Amino acid sequence: MLWACVLLPQLALDGVLRRRPVAGPLVLVAGAAQARSIVAANPAAQALLARFDALPYEPEAVDRWQQFLAAVAYRYSSEVSLLPHAIVLEVSRSMSLFGPWPRLESLLRADFTALGFRHRISAAPTAHAAYVLAGVDDGQAVLTAEALGRALQHVPLHKSRLPATAAAALPGMGIRSLGQLPSPSTAENLRADYARTGLSLGLHPLKLIRPRLRAAHYVDSRSLRTQPHQSRVRAAGLVTQRQQPQTASGVTFITMEDEHGFINVVVWRHVAERQRRAYLEASLLGVEGQWESIDGVSHLIADRLADMSALLGALDSRSRDFH
Repeated sequence: MLWACVLLPQLALDGVLRRRPVAGPLVLVAGAAQARSIVAANPAAQALLARFDALPYEPEAVDRWQQFLAAVAYRYSSEVSLLPHAIVLEVSRSMSLFGPWPRLESLLRADFTALGFRHRISAAPTAHAAYVLAGVDDGQAVLTAEALGRALQHVPLHKSRLPATAAAALPGMGIRSLGQLPSPSTAENLRADYARTGLSLGLHPLKLIRPRLRAAHYVDSRSLRTQPHQSRVRAAGLVTQRQQPQTASGVTFITMEDEHGFINVVVWRHVAERQRRAYLEASLLGVEGQWESIDGVSHLIADRLADMSALLGALDSRSRDFH
């Protein structure tokens, strides 16, 4: 597989500028009037640091713009997911239609530039690796697992997208780059590291427990994409994101990852309230519901959730390298 990441470092500011072009200094601010903080600033404001227009930062507007840009990404792939300030899309099959990666990259850049959104684009064998590489530098394309390991070796911790607590603690252990991290050896490492960052090097954790999932009638994301519209299915994956836009009337969008890709899950408020613990706490989430697939846009409408995180504890604890 090959994943592209379109990182949107100025998503909030670019969204505002599409509605209200401002030539002069502009900042976006959040918080109460007595304790406002600057969320984003255009170059004119950064240079001036004195007089500027201030507009409120609107998280719901950021969510709307990201959803809008995800719809643009669907032009190039039927498998699109959202990460914080980024969009990832699986493009290995897309290249048969749009041409090799440099051609596809140029098409993506043209679309996002025309819409007025600044961006960085990268490609890698996993979605999270592409996300990390886009944060390091624009235009990185790592097309093989072997090259990915080398590319991640020197990524500094502050750009690794590891959990903040880990990134703060690791320098005290003499670790300053991803290449210095030891290979994970326990289920706890998998949950805390791989499920949040996707940066481990080797087999995917769900591949190791797939026989148990298959016995419980949970299909993988590759099989899921072949299911008929409105069929009843079960699927499971590592939770990579929970997103609840303010404009979504209590609906939560959960992104799950397995060994073949991403699964987009829609959780209605009454389902989340009825199964609150699994909804909030599961790192390995099982979902039963209705599969919706129309015009290349697919998602799983959940009506039952199960916290399956305990299955990760059954993994062999010998050291492994993960891709």
